[in-house]
Amino acid sequence: MKEKKQLYEMLLKLYLSEVFALRFIKFNDQQVDSFLFMELSDLAKGLTKNGDLEVDYSVQSYLDPFEGKIYVSHFWDHREKSETELALKSDIYLRSIGNYYYTDFRELGLFIEKVRKLNLGSFAKQLCMLLEDLRLEEICKKERPGTKSVFMLRKRLYRKHFQSQLIIHNERSILTDALFNAIYLKLTAESTIEQVPTLSENLDRTLPYIESQIFQVFEAGSTLQIIKIVENVLDILEEILEIDMLNTYFYLAELPYDTIKSPSLFDELKRKSKLKNKDSIEDAKNGDEDVHIDKLPTWHSETSKPTKSFLQFDLEQGTNTTLNGDGAVREGEDADQALAMVQGTSRKAKKNDYSKLEAMEPKKEEKSSVGELAYGKENKYAVPVFKYSRQPLLSESDQYKQERNDILLFQKKLKLMIQKTLEHKKTMPRSDLHIGRLNKKLLRLLTDNNPKLFYKKQEKSPDIDAVFTLLVDCSASMFDKMDQTKIGITLFHETLKSVRVPHQIVGFWEDTNEATKTRQPNHFHTVISFEDSLQKHSGPEIMQLSPEEDNRDGYAIRHMTEQLSRRNEKQKFLLVFSDGEPAATGYERNGIIDTHEAVLAARKLGIDVMNVFLSTTEVDEATKKTIQNIYGKYSIFVEKIEELPEQLYPLLKRLLLKTL
Repeated sequence: MKEKKQLYEMLLKLYLSEVFALRFIKFNDQQVDSFLFMELSDLAKGLTKNGDLEVDYSVQSYLDPFEGKIYVSHFWDHREKSETELALKSDIYLRSIGNYYYTDFRELGLFIEKVRKLNLGSFAKQLCMLLEDLRLEEICKKERPGTKSVFMLRKRLYRKHFQSQLIIHNERSILTDALFNAIYLKLTAESTIEQVPTLSENLDRTLPYIESQIFQVFEAGSTLQIIKIVENVLDILEEILEIDMLNTYFYLAELPYDTIKSPSLFDELKRKSKLKNKDSIEDAKNGDEDVHIDKLPTWHSETSKPTKSFLQFDLEQGTNTTLNGDGAVREGEDADQALAMVQGTSRKAKKNDYSKLEAMEPKKEEKSSVGELAYGKENKYAVPVFKYSRQPLLSESDQYKQERNDILLFQKKLKLMIQKTLEHKKTMPRSDLHIGRLNKKLLRLLTDNNPKLFYKKQEKSPDIDAVFTLLVDCSASMFDKMDQTKIGITLFHETLKSVRVPHQIVGFWEDTNEATKTRQPNHFHTVISFEDSLQKHSGPEIMQLSPEEDNRDGYAIRHMTEQLSRRNEKQKFLLVFSDGEPAATGYERNGIIDTHEAVLAARKLGIDVMNVFLSTTEVDEATKKTIQNIYGKYSIFVEKIEELPEQLYPLLKRLLLKTL
């Protein structure tokens, strides 16, 4: 009988693991709402006051304090949009307001070690997290009353789910899961008359005791008290239930909790031991007095008795001072950190060698974390590889001439429109002339022998005060669109060249074969540079663009933004030609978010960023939404690649007129 039970358990776990794997694949394939994701990230950072905290998706929701990540659950997917948003926010509230400040992770680590050898280990950990979430939920609603409606929705969705799960597990005699479902429904019941269905004879006898224990959650004031409740329940159930839970509803992550030395992970630097003596300074000084006595007393009440530590500095007792904020604290000054700054940035002297003096030895200069993340935290291992065009082949020149003739009509229209819409450069007003408008300063008529009393007003230059960058996706998926894309880019190049607007054309891709987890080479192929863009014979180099491998859009946009920001022109435009979502090594999930952040950063610098989405078929709504999440309304969808030149004309017109 026991062997049959073990075989049944093994087969059931295998079946559920396969179902779980299929569901997980489905999660990976779904579209990420970048605006909602950024909203959740900002909410978490604001509530925790931790700008480095990250948000990510997982099967279950939990806080990983060691990696600095909050995971929100996929359980809320595939629902009404309003429900999904509020439910995901409830995860953020629980982890940011609750776990971050009120969960004792050290006690959780000790609890995990205790339940490792139990038959009901999964049940114990899930019950612990269920009760802890309910305790933290009350704290969240007390500190942030505006979250009550969010938690009401969370409870309603969970109750609906657990009601169906209870019926299924009870019918199939999966008692441990059924009991867990019943416990949740009992704890969240709005009526006291709600009854738990009959599970088994032994369980029914223990239910009154279990209920008396679990309802203490609403009086618990710490994680340790929650653990005590769980241990009391386990003492009874370990003798009744033989099979552990098969499903996971609440997740207690097994993290390196043993590294936490103090009870609270976020209070390690705070003093835990109280001062033995409670005396205080009677005449506290405010820090502005003149000091005329050169004394350095070394006696202290803590070192007054002989101990093994001579001249001890880590004092655990002393006098209560006013440094906790009663208004007597001396305000900090710039000079206070002078020594620290000099030591941190000093370098080895050329003349004198002080390397043997340990106290004076300078620290090695490390790369600033800001510099490492200048191109986005998702691109910290990305490495730029710059490539430039070669001398065009004869076949490339002939092909370019043919394409230039094909777009001649559109080029003339665009040229006329650009001349009318873009601002021209202005020349400085000229003064001290013999002819022109009379200056108001006529004193020189008396003081100078040959006075120049006339000036001419500021005039427009024939040159247009604008600059363009055309960024072309050279990923492998562009193989059936690249030829038509070159025609559209040729249209831009010839038009901008005709009106003397400097521009550059850059193809980008990531080398998949050479990419590793810690190094991802990203190629930037500049076929037309700013310096060569206005040359008469420039253009055939565009034919050197070709489909390559992956695309890391956010990284490429940041590099082009950096180059455009160094230009002096007043109007700056960045046009991104692509045919899909960003896809590169370790970039699948957060690539959309990173690209959107890169676009926002460019626009804050006054650069107009626009996307031209290329397709050979009708673009589905999910893809449109994703691209619009990245670029907002500044995007155009070309569903027939052969019509690209015709569609680029109204695109550029709307872009320049800024009526998108």
